[in-house]
Amino acid sequence: MTTTSSAPRRSAAWSRVFDTATRLFYAEGVHAVGIDRIIAEAGVAKATFYHHFPSKDDLVRVYITEQSLRQRGIADMPESATPREAILTAFERMCTFGSSAAYRGCPFINAAAEYPDPAHPVRRAIDEHREWCRSLFRDLLVAAGHPEPDRTAHVLMLLRDGLSVGFDLDDPAAVRAAVDEAVTTALDAPTRPPEPAAH
Repeated sequence: MTTTSSAPRRSAAWSRVFDTATRLFYAEGVHAVGIDRIIAEAGVAKATFYHHFPSKDDLVRVYITEQSLRQRGIADMPESATPREAILTAFERMCTFGSSAAYRGCPFINAAAEYPDPAHPVRRAIDEHREWCRSLFRDLLVAAGHPEPDRTAHVLMLLRDGLSVGFDLDDPAAVRAAVDEAVTTALDAPTRPPEPAAH
């Protein structure tokens, strides 16, 4: 299954600004990196920066949107992959990324911590990515015939968030083993009995 789409053509200056901001935002945090530093390291004029990005928040929103498009590659699977295999492979890819020396946490969780207002455009872009991820899990669970796709999709999102933080703070090998066990347990969990009717 493939959900990614080809990126629009960008000017060389746009790409320099965006690539510089992406590197700095991920490594150091959004608020810690000023526009003047991005302009200097990208080697563009201030007028060029503002031509492409009217404000820093516009640049951050584009950063989040582009990160989402790139991460949707976890949904690219061989046609022969079963829905269960697709879920397991997605988590395996997340674990591989989390285990790398360059890992500095989840870009969406990191940015959300710096934008506490849920109505802010940056937070809305983060919410859109999370809803895509949750919907992907749910669709795969439905395709696999899981008896509780909605509840289990939420469980998988919690596991995704947990591994995103765990790989940044804990021993990667221990986190990876725990993730493998937790995902398998979630996929194999029996259906919960229905809640008793209220009287």
